[in-house]
Amino acid sequence: ARLADVVLPSTQWAEEDGTMTNLEGRVLRRRRAFMPPAEVRTDIEILCDLAARLGVGRHFSYANAQEVFDEVRAATRGGVADYSGITYSRLEAGEAIHWPCPEENHPGTPRLFTESFGTPKGKARFHAIRHRSSVEEPDAEYPLYLTTGRVLAHYQSGTQTRRVGKLMEMAAEPFAELHPRAAQRYGLVNGGDVTLVTRRGVASFRVRVTAGIREDTVFVPFHWGDGHSANRLTNPGLDPVSRMPEFKVCAVRVETFQRP
Repeated sequence: ARLADVVLPSTQWAEEDGTMTNLEGRVLRRRRAFMPPAEVRTDIEILCDLAARLGVGRHFSYANAQEVFDEVRAATRGGVADYSGITYSRLEAGEAIHWPCPEENHPGTPRLFTESFGTPKGKARFHAIRHRSSVEEPDAEYPLYLTTGRVLAHYQSGTQTRRVGKLMEMAAEPFAELHPRAAQRYGLVNGGDVTLVTRRGVASFRVRVTAGIREDTVFVPFHWGDGHSANRLTNPGLDPVSRMPEFKVCAVRVETFQRP
Protein backbone atom coordinates (compact mmCIF):
# COMPACT_ATOMS: atom_id res chain seq x y z
CA ALA A 1 0.00 0.00 0.00
CA ARG A 2 2.93 2.38 0.62
CA LEU A 3 3.80 2.13 -3.08
CA ALA A 4 0.25 2.71 -4.34
CA ASP A 5 -1.21 5.92 -5.74
CA VAL A 6 -4.73 4.73 -4.98
CA VAL A 7 -5.78 2.29 -2.25
CA LEU A 8 -9.21 0.65 -2.53
CA PRO A 9 -10.14 -0.91 0.84
CA SER A 10 -12.06 -4.12 0.17
CA THR A 11 -13.87 -6.62 2.34
CA GLN A 12 -11.99 -9.54 3.85
CA TRP A 13 -13.07 -13.18 3.92
CA ALA A 14 -15.34 -12.95 7.00
CA GLU A 15 -17.01 -9.83 5.59
CA GLU A 16 -17.87 -11.36 2.21
CA ASP A 17 -20.85 -13.26 0.85
CA GLY A 18 -20.73 -15.71 -2.04
CA THR A 19 -19.15 -19.06 -2.87
CA MET A 20 -15.73 -20.64 -2.88
CA THR A 21 -14.47 -23.69 -4.76
CA ASN A 22 -11.82 -25.68 -2.91
CA LEU A 23 -9.01 -27.76 -4.40
CA GLU A 24 -11.13 -30.90 -4.70
CA GLY A 25 -13.73 -29.06 -6.82
CA ARG A 26 -16.30 -28.78 -4.01
CA VAL A 27 -18.37 -25.59 -4.21
CA LEU A 28 -18.94 -24.06 -0.77
CA ARG A 29 -21.46 -21.42 0.25
CA ARG A 30 -19.84 -18.55 2.10
CA ARG A 31 -21.91 -16.29 4.36
CA ARG A 32 -20.95 -12.91 5.77
CA ALA A 33 -20.09 -13.11 9.46
CA PHE A 34 -19.33 -9.42 10.09
CA MET A 35 -20.28 -6.16 8.44
CA PRO A 36 -17.24 -4.39 6.95
CA PRO A 37 -16.04 -1.04 8.31
CA ALA A 38 -17.42 2.17 6.90
CA GLU A 39 -16.29 2.98 3.34
CA VAL A 40 -15.06 -0.58 2.78
CA ARG A 41 -16.72 -2.19 -0.23
CA THR A 42 -16.83 -5.66 -1.73
CA ASP A 43 -14.73 -6.58 -4.74
CA ILE A 44 -17.92 -6.74 -6.81
CA GLU A 45 -18.92 -3.20 -5.83
CA ILE A 46 -15.43 -1.90 -6.61
CA LEU A 47 -15.29 -3.60 -10.02
CA CYS A 48 -18.78 -2.39 -10.95
CA ASP A 49 -17.92 1.19 -9.99
CA LEU A 50 -14.64 1.09 -11.92
CA ALA A 51 -16.44 -0.34 -14.96
CA ALA A 52 -19.04 2.43 -14.80
CA ARG A 53 -16.34 5.10 -14.66
CA LEU A 54 -14.60 3.48 -17.63
CA GLY A 55 -17.79 3.54 -19.66
CA VAL A 56 -18.48 -0.21 -19.66
CA GLY A 57 -20.82 -0.39 -16.70
CA ARG A 58 -23.46 -2.23 -18.76
CA HIS A 59 -21.23 -5.32 -18.61
CA PHE A 60 -20.78 -5.05 -14.82
CA SER A 61 -24.16 -4.42 -13.27
CA TYR A 62 -24.27 -7.09 -10.58
CA ALA A 63 -26.47 -6.47 -7.55
CA ASN A 64 -24.92 -9.24 -5.47
CA ALA A 65 -22.64 -12.27 -5.47
CA GLN A 66 -25.44 -14.62 -6.53
CA GLU A 67 -25.81 -12.78 -9.85
CA VAL A 68 -22.07 -13.25 -10.45
CA PHE A 69 -22.38 -16.95 -9.64
CA ASP A 70 -25.30 -17.33 -12.04
CA GLU A 71 -23.12 -15.84 -14.78
CA VAL A 72 -20.39 -18.37 -13.93
CA ARG A 73 -23.00 -21.11 -14.27
CA ALA A 74 -23.99 -19.86 -17.71
CA ALA A 75 -20.41 -19.31 -18.88
CA THR A 76 -19.22 -22.79 -17.87
CA ARG A 77 -22.16 -24.76 -19.29
CA GLY A 78 -20.79 -27.63 -21.35
CA GLY A 79 -17.22 -26.98 -20.25
CA VAL A 80 -14.79 -29.11 -18.29
CA ALA A 81 -15.59 -27.31 -15.03
CA ASP A 82 -19.36 -27.13 -15.53
CA TYR A 83 -21.13 -25.19 -12.75
CA SER A 84 -24.46 -24.88 -14.55
CA GLY A 85 -26.28 -27.40 -12.36
CA ILE A 86 -25.10 -25.87 -9.07
CA THR A 87 -27.54 -23.38 -7.55
CA TYR A 88 -27.61 -21.30 -4.41
CA SER A 89 -30.69 -23.19 -3.24
CA ARG A 90 -28.85 -26.52 -3.47
CA LEU A 91 -25.84 -25.16 -1.62
CA GLU A 92 -27.96 -23.57 1.08
CA ALA A 93 -29.80 -26.87 1.53
CA GLY A 94 -26.45 -28.36 2.53
CA GLU A 95 -25.61 -30.36 -0.58
CA ALA A 96 -21.92 -31.11 -1.12
CA ILE A 97 -21.58 -30.50 -4.85
CA HIS A 98 -18.42 -30.88 -6.93
CA TRP A 99 -18.00 -29.72 -10.50
CA PRO A 100 -18.67 -30.79 -13.17
CA CYS A 101 -22.40 -30.64 -12.46
CA PRO A 102 -24.19 -30.16 -15.81
CA GLU A 103 -27.83 -30.32 -14.63
CA GLU A 104 -29.75 -29.17 -11.55
CA ASN A 105 -30.71 -32.80 -10.82
CA HIS A 106 -27.11 -34.00 -11.28
CA PRO A 107 -25.36 -35.07 -8.03
CA GLY A 108 -22.03 -33.52 -9.00
CA THR A 109 -18.72 -35.30 -9.56
CA PRO A 110 -16.72 -35.92 -6.38
CA ARG A 111 -14.12 -37.93 -8.30
CA LEU A 112 -12.98 -37.33 -11.87
CA PHE A 113 -11.87 -39.94 -14.42
CA THR A 114 -13.43 -43.02 -12.80
CA GLU A 115 -14.37 -44.39 -16.24
CA SER A 116 -12.01 -42.62 -18.64
CA PHE A 117 -9.63 -39.68 -18.95
CA GLY A 118 -10.25 -36.41 -20.73
CA THR A 119 -8.46 -37.40 -23.93
CA PRO A 120 -9.96 -38.26 -27.36
CA LYS A 121 -9.46 -41.99 -26.71
CA GLY A 122 -10.29 -41.80 -23.02
CA LYS A 123 -6.90 -43.20 -22.05
CA ALA A 124 -4.26 -41.57 -19.91
CA ARG A 125 -1.09 -40.35 -21.60
CA PHE A 126 2.27 -41.34 -20.17
CA HIS A 127 5.52 -39.67 -21.19
CA ALA A 128 9.09 -40.73 -20.70
CA ILE A 129 10.99 -38.02 -18.84
CA ARG A 130 14.75 -37.55 -18.91
CA HIS A 131 16.52 -35.73 -16.12
CA ARG A 132 17.51 -32.18 -17.00
CA SER A 133 19.91 -30.26 -14.80
CA SER A 134 18.80 -26.99 -13.28
CA VAL A 135 19.60 -23.79 -15.13
CA GLU A 136 22.28 -22.87 -12.58
CA GLU A 137 24.49 -25.55 -11.03
CA PRO A 138 26.96 -25.00 -8.16
CA ASP A 139 30.53 -24.12 -9.10
CA ALA A 140 33.70 -22.92 -7.41
CA GLU A 141 32.28 -19.43 -6.78
CA TYR A 142 28.84 -20.56 -5.62
CA PRO A 143 29.43 -24.10 -4.33
CA LEU A 144 26.07 -25.00 -2.74
CA TYR A 145 22.49 -25.52 -3.85
CA LEU A 146 19.88 -23.13 -2.48
CA THR A 147 16.29 -24.32 -2.24
CA THR A 148 13.29 -22.38 -0.93
CA GLY A 149 9.97 -23.42 0.58
CA ARG A 150 7.38 -22.93 3.27
CA VAL A 151 7.07 -23.62 6.98
CA LEU A 152 3.97 -24.87 8.79
CA ALA A 153 3.10 -21.61 10.55
CA HIS A 154 3.15 -19.26 7.57
CA TYR A 155 1.48 -18.83 4.20
CA GLN A 156 2.99 -17.44 0.99
CA SER A 157 4.63 -14.04 1.63
CA GLY A 158 3.54 -14.11 5.28
CA THR A 159 1.74 -10.77 5.11
CA GLN A 160 -1.26 -12.34 6.84
CA THR A 161 0.23 -15.05 9.03
CA ARG A 162 3.02 -12.85 10.40
CA ARG A 163 0.31 -10.69 11.99
CA VAL A 164 -0.92 -13.61 14.12
CA GLY A 165 0.81 -13.83 17.49
CA LYS A 166 0.48 -17.59 17.94
CA LEU A 167 1.90 -18.27 14.49
CA MET A 168 4.81 -15.92 15.11
CA GLU A 169 5.53 -17.81 18.30
CA MET A 170 5.86 -20.95 16.19
CA ALA A 171 8.11 -19.33 13.55
CA ALA A 172 9.26 -15.88 14.60
CA GLU A 173 12.10 -15.21 12.18
CA PRO A 174 13.59 -16.31 8.85
CA PHE A 175 16.33 -18.91 8.95
CA ALA A 176 18.77 -20.83 6.80
CA GLU A 177 19.06 -24.56 7.35
CA LEU A 178 22.51 -26.11 6.89
CA HIS A 179 23.92 -29.56 7.52
CA PRO A 180 26.23 -29.79 10.56
CA ARG A 181 29.31 -30.48 8.40
CA ALA A 182 28.49 -27.54 6.12
CA ALA A 183 27.99 -25.26 9.12
CA GLN A 184 31.32 -26.39 10.59
CA ARG A 185 33.08 -25.84 7.30
CA TYR A 186 31.93 -22.22 7.22
CA GLY A 187 32.38 -21.56 10.93
CA LEU A 188 28.67 -21.19 11.58
CA VAL A 189 26.83 -22.16 14.76
CA ASN A 190 23.20 -22.88 15.45
CA GLY A 191 21.40 -19.61 16.25
CA GLY A 192 24.14 -17.50 14.67
CA ASP A 193 23.82 -15.29 11.62
CA VAL A 194 24.66 -15.98 8.00
CA THR A 195 24.62 -14.10 4.71
CA LEU A 196 23.69 -15.94 1.54
CA VAL A 197 24.92 -14.60 -1.79
CA THR A 198 23.85 -15.57 -5.32
CA ARG A 199 24.40 -13.98 -8.70
CA ARG A 200 21.19 -11.98 -8.16
CA GLY A 201 21.46 -10.67 -4.64
CA VAL A 202 22.19 -10.97 -0.94
CA ALA A 203 20.01 -11.87 2.06
CA SER A 204 20.67 -12.58 5.74
CA PHE A 205 19.22 -15.28 7.98
CA ARG A 206 19.49 -16.95 11.36
CA VAL A 207 21.43 -20.24 11.18
CA ARG A 208 19.55 -23.45 11.88
CA VAL A 209 21.79 -26.52 11.93
CA THR A 210 20.04 -29.79 11.11
CA ALA A 211 21.06 -33.25 9.99
CA GLY A 212 17.84 -33.46 7.99
CA ILE A 213 19.27 -31.61 5.00
CA ARG A 214 21.87 -32.57 2.43
CA GLU A 215 25.39 -31.33 3.05
CA ASP A 216 25.49 -29.55 -0.33
CA THR A 217 22.17 -27.72 0.16
CA VAL A 218 20.85 -24.68 2.03
CA PHE A 219 17.13 -24.21 2.68
CA VAL A 220 15.40 -20.88 3.36
CA PRO A 221 11.66 -20.13 3.71
CA PHE A 222 10.07 -17.48 1.49
CA HIS A 223 7.67 -15.91 4.02
CA TRP A 224 9.77 -12.81 4.84
CA GLY A 225 10.76 -9.72 2.90
CA ASP A 226 13.29 -6.90 2.85
CA GLY A 227 16.81 -8.10 3.71
CA HIS A 228 15.50 -11.58 4.53
CA SER A 229 13.74 -12.14 1.22
CA ALA A 230 14.44 -15.44 -0.52
CA ASN A 231 13.46 -13.79 -3.79
CA ARG A 232 16.58 -11.63 -3.64
CA LEU A 233 18.47 -14.87 -4.26
CA THR A 234 16.36 -17.03 -6.54
CA ASN A 235 16.97 -17.67 -10.22
CA PRO A 236 14.29 -16.51 -12.73
CA GLY A 237 15.39 -19.05 -15.35
CA LEU A 238 12.40 -20.70 -17.06
CA ASP A 239 11.53 -24.34 -17.58
CA PRO A 240 11.78 -24.99 -21.34
CA VAL A 241 8.36 -26.68 -21.48
CA SER A 242 6.09 -25.21 -18.79
CA ARG A 243 7.85 -21.79 -18.65
CA MET A 244 7.68 -21.96 -14.85
CA PRO A 245 10.45 -19.91 -13.20
CA GLU A 246 13.09 -21.96 -11.42
CA PHE A 247 12.65 -20.40 -7.99
CA LYS A 248 13.27 -23.69 -6.18
CA VAL A 249 16.95 -24.18 -6.94
CA CYS A 250 20.04 -22.10 -7.71
CA ALA A 251 23.69 -21.86 -6.77
CA VAL A 252 24.58 -20.02 -3.56
CA ARG A 253 27.60 -18.92 -1.54
CA VAL A 254 27.65 -18.81 2.27
CA GLU A 255 29.27 -15.92 4.10
CA THR A 256 29.48 -15.11 7.78
CA PHE A 257 27.47 -12.11 8.90
CA GLN A 258 27.92 -9.66 11.75
CA ARG A 259 24.94 -7.70 13.03
CA PRO A 260 25.62 -3.94 13.34
